[in-house]
Amino acid sequence: MSDERETLGAWGSKTEPPTTAGAPAPLSAAYVRYALWMLLIIYTLNFLDRGIINILAGPIKKDLGISDSALGLLMGIGFAFFYTILGLPIARFAERGNRAKIISVSVVIWSAFTALSGAAQNYWHLLLARIGVGIGEAGCTPPAHSLISDYVPADKRASAIAFYSLGVPIGSALGLIIGATIADAFGWRWAFAIVGLPGVAIGALAYFTLKEPRKLGLVPQPKAGSGPTLLATAKELTNRKSYWYVVGAATMISFLSYGKSAFIPVMLTRVHGLSLTEIGTLLALSGIVAGVLGTMIGGFIADRAAKTDVRAYMTIPMVAFILSVPFFLYGMFAENAYFAIAFLTLPALLNSIWYGPVYASIQGLVGPQSRATAVALMLFVLNMVGLGLGPFTVGLVSDILTHQHFAANAPAGLEFASYCAKKAATAGEAVCTVAQAEGLRLSLAWHSVLGVLVVAFFLLARQTLKQDMAEVKAMSAS
Repeated sequence: MSDERETLGAWGSKTEPPTTAGAPAPLSAAYVRYALWMLLIIYTLNFLDRGIINILAGPIKKDLGISDSALGLLMGIGFAFFYTILGLPIARFAERGNRAKIISVSVVIWSAFTALSGAAQNYWHLLLARIGVGIGEAGCTPPAHSLISDYVPADKRASAIAFYSLGVPIGSALGLIIGATIADAFGWRWAFAIVGLPGVAIGALAYFTLKEPRKLGLVPQPKAGSGPTLLATAKELTNRKSYWYVVGAATMISFLSYGKSAFIPVMLTRVHGLSLTEIGTLLALSGIVAGVLGTMIGGFIADRAAKTDVRAYMTIPMVAFILSVPFFLYGMFAENAYFAIAFLTLPALLNSIWYGPVYASIQGLVGPQSRATAVALMLFVLNMVGLGLGPFTVGLVSDILTHQHFAANAPAGLEFASYCAKKAATAGEAVCTVAQAEGLRLSLAWHSVLGVLVVAFFLLARQTLKQDMAEVKAMSAS
């Protein structure tokens, strides 16, 4: 990988490598930093526009009159289906095309559809707008990871990808606080419109300023038909057990995380009676601190530990995940809202550690011309199962447990759906409110039990990762 360092320069280095006669000038360290910051801003907008619906779920549910499961469908598979389906062909195009331009156009598309979400007049309008957001966001992460891998040397990848991944906690936090503030002041429709428009300008700026290393001659420009086909990449990955174990672990973490993040704001409203602004502010502050620290710690530790043993890419996030579970359960059943948020902050930190190590390991398990496709295949599984089914599953189980709680505590013969929809007297409203609060809280708690699969996949990946990465390195060298 020494030639890669000489071509592009080390991330953050103050000196530039010497150039040889006739060789293209390397990207300066200053430009690499700019490009990484631009990609971070783009990924922040990605998660802001994707996740703002979480804080707006309560007002949307009330305004459009939908169930928790329908709400979970809106936040999950309604967005995730086209996002994951289109990720593969876009990634294939990115293996040979201009990745910077792909990312830039994608930002404009998803930002425009986010703004249009505010014009939705019913559930189906909003669902179509969310599908549009998913279509746009499909062109972001696979090309970005591939581009980052060409911007920085191999021994900096976990840190660089972790830096890019800061967009997850920062974007999620901004979605909470901005969405809550605007929704409380002007309504949920204006929240969508206001957060969507800046992305159009950022996309235009990125289009004209982000550089494609292939076009500059800094890395080989794949010729049409020269790179591995999708079938060849899939066949290569079929023989990489580590890849699929890593995908399994990441998928289950995402299944749990997306389910929690979609409904924790709703839970805090139902159980603790907090306003949107209070929830948005508190969760944003705790989330951004925990997410930034966890993501950077994961990348920093992984880059150093992996120099001794690459299996650290699996060990570090696995241990962090195990430590997070008891704190999450404490947070679910805390009687005080501020204690609940305090207990939920540490799991948010620990569950952010996986980004750098996991994505860096994916980049090391395939050849350079298959990197975007490998990430897209991972995101296909991760988002279809995690993002698509995580919120829907929590919402569905919440509906079931809500009905059970209501049946056990309401007068005999009453049904939750018909009784609570009629906005009964104060005593009746209390029964309905408590049933919905406890149903959702128990659904989130039971959801965490599936964490045992995360640990199992990480343990399996540890057994094969070292050998698989050594084989890929040998193949690339030859």
